[in-house]
Amino acid sequence: MEWWIAVSELVRNFGLLGAAVIGLMLGGMRVVAANRQANAAFRQAELARRDHVAELFNRAVGQLDDPKLQVRLGAIYTLRQIARDFPDLAGAVLELLNVYMRQNAVDYGDAAPSPDVQEIMRILTRPGEER
Repeated sequence: MEWWIAVSELVRNFGLLGAAVIGLMLGGMRVVAANRQANAAFRQAELARRDHVAELFNRAVGQLDDPKLQVRLGAIYTLRQIARDFPDLAGAVLELLNVYMRQNAVDYGDAAPSPDVQEIMRILTRPGEER
């Protein structure tokens, strides 16, 4: 009878070990699936953010020629923030502002340029400076 108890304990211990191994495998598979899902969600959120930035960029470019100073300044500040938040777009923003300044060149003489032109000049001369 003692051998029967020893065999039953041995079978029970192997059964518990097998269940633990299967549980660890299933848990690992679940972690891998959750990581994949999180990565996919992160990529999707990043794409949505990029789309939003592209929309902001396009809107700001269109507002650079607005007759109202506050609209032009808002567009310039938006472009500056895009350049700071997305270093890969900083070159495009600076080039855009540079082209804008060349296309809209005005001789101010001794008078100070308008605030929007001053802000663009500040951005172009010190692109990474916080204000």
